[in-house]
Formats: sequence, C-alpha cells, structure tokens
Amino acid sequence: MTTFSNPIQTDIIIIGSGPAGLFAVFEAGLLGLHCHLIDVLAQPGGQLTEIYPKKPIYDIPGFPSILAGELFENLMLQAAPFKPGFTLGERAEIIQSTPQGQFVVITNKGTAHQAPNIAIAGGLGCFEPRKPPIQNIDDFENNGIEYIIKDPEKYRGKRLVIAGGGDSALDWAIFLQPIASEITLIHRRTTFRGHIDSVNKVLTMEKNKHIRILTNSEVIQIKGDTSLQKVGISTEGKESLLWTDCDYFLPLFGLSPKLGPIANWGLHIHKSRIEVNTMDFCSNIPGIFAIGDINHYPGKLKLILCGFHEATLMAQGAFKRINPDTNTVLRYTTVSGIKGF
Repeated sequence: MTTFSNPIQTDIIIIGSGPAGLFAVFEAGLLGLHCHLIDVLAQPGGQLTEIYPKKPIYDIPGFPSILAGELFENLMLQAAPFKPGFTLGERAEIIQSTPQGQFVVITNKGTAHQAPNIAIAGGLGCFEPRKPPIQNIDDFENNGIEYIIKDPEKYRGKRLVIAGGGDSALDWAIFLQPIASEITLIHRRTTFRGHIDSVNKVLTMEKNKHIRILTNSEVIQIKGDTSLQKVGISTEGKESLLWTDCDYFLPLFGLSPKLGPIANWGLHIHKSRIEVNTMDFCSNIPGIFAIGDINHYPGKLKLILCGFHEATLMAQGAFKRINPDTNTVLRYTTVSGIKGF
C-alpha cells in the first residue's frame, strides 16, 4: 500500500475535466457536494479544449450551434459558484480504500486526494491519434501533417487533403470548405460512416464543385522538402498513383483509446470502457462511478448530452452514499435558484 499524508479532502473526486466532469460539478453542487477534478492535461476541458476548441457542436440543447471552446467556458462559469478544486498536469495513478470506507487517489506526482466517491470522467482515457501506415509520416508531423485541428484559421487559403469517413472528417470538411482554397476528401470505402446529414452536405458540396471526393482511395505516399508538398493517392482499379499538391494532409481517423492506469483498478472493463449500472452509473466497485465516453452500457451513445444526463444521476448516487438516511428532494433551479449567479 502506498503511503500518503495530508490528502486533499472532498466529496467527489472527478478524474477527467471534460464536459461530463465539469457538469458533474454543477449537479453535485446543487446537492451540497464539493468536487475536486484531476486531469493529466495542463488545463481543464478535455477534448473540448485540447482537440477541437474551434469546432461547432450542434446537439447541445438550447444552442443551435456553439463552438467547443465556448461550451467549455460556459461549463466553467456554471461550475464556478461551487468552487471546484483542480489538480492539473497530473495523472491519476493509484486508488486505495481506507478502513473508513473512503477512497484515496494518488497521482503520478504523488498528490493524494481523499473522498467517499470517485467519478471517472476520463473521456476516451489516454488517447492518441490513429495514424495511416505511411513510411515517412513522422518526418512531416506538425509540418504539413496534423491529426488534430485546433485553429481553423491556420488553413485559410490553403490546399487541404482530408482523409477519413467518419464524423470528424466530414464535419471538418464542411467547416473548412469556406476557409481553405481547395479541399480533397479521401475515403477508402464507397460509403461514409458519419451522420446522414453530414454525408448529404459533403455530397452536395461535391456536386456544386466546392470540394473533391475520392472514394475507394487512400493516401499511401507523401513528398516534400522542408514541409509537405504532395500526397500520392491510391485508387482501387488504377495502377498509378494520383499525386495531389497540398499544403496540409489531415488524416482524421479518430483516436485510439488507452485506459492507462484505470485498467489496473479492478473495474469491469468492456472493450476499453468501464461497465456501469444505468441507475446511477456506478461501476462494480461501490462508490466508483463512470460517466461520459469512458463508460459502457447497453444502448450507450458517445454524445456530450448523454454525459450530462449521466453526470446528473451520478451526483444523486454519490449523495446517497454520503447521506444514506436522507431522501433527496428534487428542486427545480427555476424555483431554488443558484447561489453565486
């Protein structure tokens, strides 16, 4: 057992500070519970700030469209009255139980936290981009090849080749089309996996000659001097490569999740995600909950708005563990208000 001294005391330790974790601060605060968040990233926000801060999101209730970075700022404002604590730039490494029924979470830097509840809201866990198998791809990373789009203005007036068939590739092709000088969208299959509306939009853009789409195709070679200049595209049924001039090649194949230390905590895992009970999203270990993209249950949808719902019920479950003899009474915020607003 790892020894520790003077742990940070709180009601819920939240591992991960993405949208589900931040909204959990608000929901827990309504019940009088205090939260402390741990995140390996240097700033809160998770994927909202680290991967796509300028990407518009369309399925947040009440916001027909909101940039991911703006959603993060709103979530921080919403949580602020409940004064959450943060341990940033540190990875939750070890979980221990105390004889008093508490949990202690110790980070890779030795910071200890203690609480009766843990909510794992680590998104995809420790993630890394899925890279195409191109021999010299490392030579051009951050010099013409990028797997994550943080600042769309970087691509203004540039020639882009985007590879991928899912929502990320489709959404960025749509968003960047008015910004880039030209876009080629490449997919190795004939049909796209993304949302139907997004698929229809890119097909309409192709029909209107706003973008070029190549299916049954993939980038297999790249060339350049000090930076990327060309990509070689292999198309099914054609013997020679199609060489396309470009300033940026964006392989958007998603992220490869890696649970990291979470895999060693005795939790029931299903395909790199934590199995939970949908009553309050508790794991097989009482007092350890999992919310957001990192959990698994029948019918699970990896949507931010689903993470909000999960955070709400998790907070109720955490309250009952701390106050087993107290019945929670649902109070509408329109009636009770929020102290601090």
